[in-house]
Amino acid sequence: MTVEAKAEANVRQAVPFFGVSDIETSVRYYTESLGFVMKNKWIHEGKLRWCWIELGEAALMLQEFWREGHHANVPTEKLGVGVSICFTCRDALAIYRELRTKGVEAQRPFVGNAMWVTSVSDPDGYKLFFESPTDAPEESEYSEAL
Repeated sequence: MTVEAKAEANVRQAVPFFGVSDIETSVRYYTESLGFVMKNKWIHEGKLRWCWIELGEAALMLQEFWREGHHANVPTEKLGVGVSICFTCRDALAIYRELRTKGVEAQRPFVGNAMWVTSVSDPDGYKLFFESPTDAPEESEYSEAL
């Protein structure tokens, strides 16, 4: 009888890396408005250049584009276009309610693909979706009466 050892997965996590136009504005939005916590950062010449932020078990990296010098890399295209990140949650409706109490413009939740879905756009236009499983009918819309 052969016992087959299950190999541990080599790839463990995907962490989106957003180039941002103003890292201070982005960090403030993600931490104060959405509740992310900064876990790591890189400061170059007294300026925050990059950070790793987490919300629950999810993470993002933010880095401001260099405006000058040989590292200059500010894109000519509009940021965030076509970029979406989906966060699976235990309760997307609770996230929606919390965001609204903070004055964050969150999309009214709806049911799509058996998930409650609400979304926000960050200061550079990156779309963040918060989703949680539900048995509510497809295309249902959230109301305070639920």
